[in-house]
Amino acid sequence: MPSHSTPSSAGTGDTRYTYFPLALGVMTTIFFMWGFLTCLNDILIPHLKAVFELNYAQAMLIQFTFFGAYFIMSLPAGKLVAALGYKKGIVAGLIIAGIGAALFWPAAGMRVYAFFLGALFILATGITVLQVAANAYVALLGPEKTSSSRLTLAQALNSFGTFLAPFFGGFLILSNQVKSSADIAKLSAAEQITYRAQEASAVQGPYIGLAVVLVLLAVGVYLFNLPALEETTEKSDDSQHSLMDALKTPHVFFGVLGIFFYVGGEVSIGSFMINYLQLPDIGNMSGEVAASHVAFYWGGAMVGRFIGSALLAKFSPRLLLAAFAVVNGLLVITTMSTTGTVAVYSIVAIGLFNSIMFPTIFSLGIERMGPLTGKASSLLIMAIVGGAIIPWLQGIVADAIGVQHAFFIPLICYAYIVFYGLSGSKIRNLPVATR
Repeated sequence: MPSHSTPSSAGTGDTRYTYFPLALGVMTTIFFMWGFLTCLNDILIPHLKAVFELNYAQAMLIQFTFFGAYFIMSLPAGKLVAALGYKKGIVAGLIIAGIGAALFWPAAGMRVYAFFLGALFILATGITVLQVAANAYVALLGPEKTSSSRLTLAQALNSFGTFLAPFFGGFLILSNQVKSSADIAKLSAAEQITYRAQEASAVQGPYIGLAVVLVLLAVGVYLFNLPALEETTEKSDDSQHSLMDALKTPHVFFGVLGIFFYVGGEVSIGSFMINYLQLPDIGNMSGEVAASHVAFYWGGAMVGRFIGSALLAKFSPRLLLAAFAVVNGLLVITTMSTTGTVAVYSIVAIGLFNSIMFPTIFSLGIERMGPLTGKASSLLIMAIVGGAIIPWLQGIVADAIGVQHAFFIPLICYAYIVFYGLSGSKIRNLPVATR
């Protein structure tokens, strides 16, 4: 397939869904992979919480480090993608993520929490590069009017990765019973060495396998001739507008906050779900069984995205976004105020209505930004730092008032998304460069 620019037929009368179906297919594989890697954090949290005997706030440093990388590395990632182009940027992101995954081997062997966090930061840096390149790229692979639908379809494969990851991680990581320091002290020296090796291998094997897959995927993408779409990168911005030019645009500014609150709420719920479902008056489950429910939480997002992709092609993305956020607000209230089966099903069901939120907010946030699309995309990816801050805040609250009542934090997040869908996403005062 030769390199292309977006066809000139991208006008309002264009009825095509995408100009490059093969390229869209390749991109869905990338979305799957980073969804899988991101969701494994939900398995690492209870495992490392037990291994290092952490409180909730300390355990949430996993998400703080992982999603903090989005904020710190988004601007460098944007410059990397601008310099390399979308294709080579995606290849670079896959290789960086592979290096981070490989570092889990020495981190687990040394049994140092800070080393785990460092490996996670490098892994997340690679995924940040992928996010900056791939989200904007998919949105631009066809007519603007179907960009939300197209990105939602790609995100459905991202959710398929998040659906499979808890089964994979629950079986390979959480199936091993973690002993407390007191229990380990009772073991002989030889038994302690054997136990440490088994504990480390539970994490080492899965992440080395993922590192290999990431590198192979990078080779595959490099060999595939993706269309360039260079006129939407910084290379086409002759006047070199700044990030502030994009941020001053109201729908971009409100979109940045929308991504911050959405990712924060989604990640918080996934991060606390295993510990929440293990509570005696909620699910009273083992870690492995609770992990399967996390899979259905993310699986709901996958199903919702396939359905949402069809709905978004026919109905207003703004109204659907607001409606889904209202439903999730009600589900969070149910999660906070009930026990037993109702509480279990209400928290899992949130995933279904999370489905369209990220791709819809993202698509609306870069709408009609022209050569400033890359700047707006970088800002929106930086806002994924909500996944670092909101779970950490919820961890502090959970240590103070308990896990169940701490879910009022995600409730605030969904309230903001209702506002964004109904008002904040409307196009106002576009920069001169986009007109």
